[in-house]
Amino acid sequence: MSGLDWFVLLLTLAGMITYGVYKGRGQHGSQTYILAGKNMPWYVVLLGVMATQASAITFLSAPGQAYTDGMRFVQYYFGLPIAMVVISITFIPIFKKLNVYTAYEYLEQRFDRKTRVLTSFLFLLSRGLSTGISIYAPSIILASIMGWNIYLTNIITGGLLIIYTYSGGAKAVAHTQKLQFLIILSAMAIAAYLIIHQLPAGLGISDALYVAGKSGKLNVITTNFSWHDKYNIWSGIIGGFFLALSYFGTDQSQVGRYLTAKDTKESRRGLLMNGIVKVPMQFAILLMGALLFSFYSFQKAPLYFNEGPYNELKALQPEKMATIESNYNTLHQQYEAQAISISNTRNSGSSISPLMLSGFKQTQQKIYALHDTVKAEIARNKLSSDTSDTNYIFLYFVKHNLPMGLVGLLFAVIFLASWGSISAAINSLAASSLMDIHHLSIKTQHSEKKQLLYGRLHTLAWGIFCIGVAMFATKMGSLIEAVNILGSLFYGTILGIFLVAFYAKKIKGNTVFIAALITELLVIIIYCMDIVSFLWLNVIGALLVVLISAISNKLLKKH
Repeated sequence: MSGLDWFVLLLTLAGMITYGVYKGRGQHGSQTYILAGKNMPWYVVLLGVMATQASAITFLSAPGQAYTDGMRFVQYYFGLPIAMVVISITFIPIFKKLNVYTAYEYLEQRFDRKTRVLTSFLFLLSRGLSTGISIYAPSIILASIMGWNIYLTNIITGGLLIIYTYSGGAKAVAHTQKLQFLIILSAMAIAAYLIIHQLPAGLGISDALYVAGKSGKLNVITTNFSWHDKYNIWSGIIGGFFLALSYFGTDQSQVGRYLTAKDTKESRRGLLMNGIVKVPMQFAILLMGALLFSFYSFQKAPLYFNEGPYNELKALQPEKMATIESNYNTLHQQYEAQAISISNTRNSGSSISPLMLSGFKQTQQKIYALHDTVKAEIARNKLSSDTSDTNYIFLYFVKHNLPMGLVGLLFAVIFLASWGSISAAINSLAASSLMDIHHLSIKTQHSEKKQLLYGRLHTLAWGIFCIGVAMFATKMGSLIEAVNILGSLFYGTILGIFLVAFYAKKIKGNTVFIAALITELLVIIIYCMDIVSFLWLNVIGALLVVLISAISNKLLKKH
């Protein structure tokens, strides 16, 4: 990066830390540290909810996901607006009425203490692990820029955001998220404009969309049903609904955001607006990945986007890689010529022959085959623990195609996106472990000052834990998928417990506790046996808890 890029990057990050520390001052107890005094307006709740969900993984991995697999990932969000309505009607009024610090506090009142602790433990495990993955995402950037070891960059990335999260709690998180998200959206819009602007002369967005569409990258809706297909309209609406219901309704990292609102009305408004805005925003981010695919169809793309292990492979096997690169250069020149020919034919008003499209796709498949060869060689020589270069596609474009100053801003944006979600997650982990585990294990009542100290210590401990998890996140392929798979292993069970709590008033604590343990074991077995795709695990987990609880309750009554 240039000196200007470094200046923009460091100034943005330093400014955000300073702003977070400043806005988070005035802490005096758990009420302000965990719930920000419960005085946030709906638009801060909206931006906080969106920033918590839209981590660096969203902006780093989602364009690469669309580049490699098309836009069908957007169907994953189709159930989200429905879930927002259900949560606004059922979940929010109960949480606000009972004046809880965490969602799991309600479960002790409804069931018993062990059910509260079990649910909190499942949340802490799933959210702690996924937050570690979220730390790893921006660490990739720092490692790529500096050529540093990824383990060192994990420590730097995670350590910086702990500064304002530790000192300012939920108040600092809410205000920094608001500013972070506005900067992020602006920078991503600029990046999308530059992708179109840098297309060859005479070609525009319609040409890029046409090439992306003919290459299968605009597959927004896929209706073919399959239990093993991760992204189709059915898994998106049904599985996505259950996942969103559990994430926004029972995950403290999200519940904690709308519990900071002034009242029920402000919480509802912020959450419902998220349901309206989220799908178009995710569509736009994925569309940028599809446009990026077209961009690299009209001009040369790298054979492998993760430059570090690719350069190591070239040094290790110079003759073999020279042959592969020579074949690739020939193929990509042919590929570029075919893409331009298709666009020119289309713009002239002539019809594009099936033979022309067939030749274009055949060349495309040959390029894919060369990429897979390189990927296999990198894996065979153990040059990288993550042989997928999906997470590096957008990063490569930013690094090599954006003007000075803007490169630093885009890198800063990915850091800010990461900090927005990670800081909220660490704050929620600290809130849950403090209120649902720590306070339940002690007899004496602590002063406000001591509660604040313990809240900060829990924040620090979870920050260190998540950095530790990031050290092992290098083998997870597409990070955006890894986070969602991890959540799906636990969210269904957690949601099932809350569904029983809300809608099955006759079922007691012992019954739902045993049902939850059995369900979690079954969900893990189903996942390990690869019986269904991960989105269905949310549905299976939630329904199993309800079903087993209902059957057990009837059997106990008869007994």
